[in-house]
Amino acid sequence: MLEDEFVDVFGKAMRGTRVSVEQLAKATGLPASQIAAWAKGSAVPSEDQARALAGPLHLDPGKFADAAAVRWHPAPIDLPDVRHHPQQPHPSNGYVFFLEGNRRAALVDPAGIPQNLLRILRDGAYNLQYILITHKHPDHCDATGDIASNFPQAQIVMHKADVFAIGDLASRATLIRDGEELPFGDEARIRLLHTPGHTDGSSSFVFRSTVFTGDTLFAGSVGGAFGDVSTYADILNSVRSRLFTLPDDTVMMPGHGPPSKIGWEKAHNPFF
Repeated sequence: MLEDEFVDVFGKAMRGTRVSVEQLAKATGLPASQIAAWAKGSAVPSEDQARALAGPLHLDPGKFADAAAVRWHPAPIDLPDVRHHPQQPHPSNGYVFFLEGNRRAALVDPAGIPQNLLRILRDGAYNLQYILITHKHPDHCDATGDIASNFPQAQIVMHKADVFAIGDLASRATLIRDGEELPFGDEARIRLLHTPGHTDGSSSFVFRSTVFTGDTLFAGSVGGAFGDVSTYADILNSVRSRLFTLPDDTVMMPGHGPPSKIGWEKAHNPFF
């Protein structure tokens, strides 16, 4: 199941473009009452109606119509060097990626019940080198303190605009610089991308042919724009200029919902 249903995509586009129900009705000739029902999720537009709505919202008409008809879902993806875990009680995704052999590992977005994360790390006998945090929201970083105290050698990595969210640990964090790389084992590297828009410090992490996008890019959607300075336009630009420049076969592991691939998102995401 995708993180965002049609109503979510519709709502994010309306808020991002600041287009009202009345403005959509005037631009498309569709009844305002019907548009309001679609915006509430109590009804779904037809193919032609969805295509008409897409123009004023700056969405791709065909992809938006596909979202309304629920015509696309990414195929299942399973990677040998990435482990996904749901972050209960949050509805968010956490990940551990690692190098085979010495089990050197990085944890993406420490959140949820700390004991669950500690069990995952200990059961895997991981040598935790990095704690990578995509952004400041609690469902992506509220277990940072517990993980850091149990793995004091692990390096916390976060953008300076969001690092205040981890309290006193901010003073020991490595601050993200866009495009910089971190050494991982003897030969692997982790590339850091600043992808603002969801929050000012939202960031993504590239490991081999996988990118961890936090709440910047979802399968078939994008995150909401909640930055203090950055905007909806910034989140779209982050995807176009940072994420969509990655190879099409790059696997995208988001903060919510199923994984996808960069090429699939280019082909199916209504925002692009």
